[in-house]
Amino acid sequence: MDVFVARQAILNRTKDLYGYELLFRSDPENNSFDGTESSSATSQVIANTLFSAGMEGMLGGKKAFINFDRKMLLSVRGSLLPKETLVIEILETVEPDDEVLAACTRLCESGYTIALDDFVCEPKFERLVQKAHIIKVDLLATSRPEQKRLVAKYSKQGIRMLAEKVETMEEFEWARSIGFEYFQGYFFTKPVVVRGRQIPVSKMSCLRLLEEAQRVDLNFDKLRDLIKDDLSFSYKLLHFTNSALFPHHTEIRTIDRALTVLGEKGIRRWVAVAALPGLAKDKPHELIVQSLLRAQFAERLAQLGGFSGTPNWFVMGLFSLLDVLLDRSIEYALEQIKLAPTVEQALLGTAPRNDQMTIVYSLIRSYEAGEWDAVARIADSIGLPASKIGAAYIESALWAAEVTRAGGG
Repeated sequence: MDVFVARQAILNRTKDLYGYELLFRSDPENNSFDGTESSSATSQVIANTLFSAGMEGMLGGKKAFINFDRKMLLSVRGSLLPKETLVIEILETVEPDDEVLAACTRLCESGYTIALDDFVCEPKFERLVQKAHIIKVDLLATSRPEQKRLVAKYSKQGIRMLAEKVETMEEFEWARSIGFEYFQGYFFTKPVVVRGRQIPVSKMSCLRLLEEAQRVDLNFDKLRDLIKDDLSFSYKLLHFTNSALFPHHTEIRTIDRALTVLGEKGIRRWVAVAALPGLAKDKPHELIVQSLLRAQFAERLAQLGGFSGTPNWFVMGLFSLLDVLLDRSIEYALEQIKLAPTVEQALLGTAPRNDQMTIVYSLIRSYEAGEWDAVARIADSIGLPASKIGAAYIESALWAAEVTRAGGG
């Protein structure tokens, strides 16, 4: 079965990753597992698809929030689904009748975590609240006075409160100030534009190295000089190339030898991993992961579509969040680094509508948001096999997780 799986980050009060909500589609007709499979098969589908070895790696040991409707809730027996990882997110459309409450009681006794999605405070939900560990509140659908009231009421009962649809940093700060513990939304991928202040020298050093490493024709002499000029880059490079990822008979002691071992493609990847943390040192770590995931995903989609094999696809994804990393407008951010015109136009939205890079960038963003109809439509417009997109996303997420764990040193 071909499955589209995307993930949306859930961060804690210090903007560290707590878990992911998994958005998925199991077939072309449904945007989620909605219980239409037989009751006995539903848990098996989730277990086989979402908690395979690959998916466990993509989650990185964090929680997986998954939407459950009534049929799924009643069908779960607990033996197939890992309670340490899974958060059962009960949809707001589930009526809290006796069967549902009995199922929740059974799951709680088995050690599962239960969350209530898009929660609205109504008397009929009070019995269900007693089974909940987490309550999710939609900030766009709930007034601020009501948000404060809900947090004050349910936090006293030991329930952890999660703000969803957090779209800006101002909304994050508000939600945190009134006591929400977890936050879901695109706030951490939006720039807080700062004017009249120079970009720190340390960030400019990272930009220069990233810029040089993504050129079509690498200048090894210039790369070597940029790395040697920064002690942290030199250390990271030697540490990385002497790691278990590169079995050698003798220790690598020079920058020149390390660059030779990596080769062109390896250099581009290593520089991205080594320099991005410098750009994002005041940002959530998930922003680094997201940048790398987009870079790899763009390249994989280009390969699947049979597009040009230049490094520009990786570059486009890698720099798609540059405005957030620098807290500047995307126009200003791109002025600080020389990228191929096709990449700049795709990121600025000034390319022709039929531009392949622009289309792939739109496909990436639609996939991240779980807009499956748009994903299928865009893929069809460029002749990209939709059945392979989900696997490409998971592979890219795994790669991003692996390289960030390696860290380049």
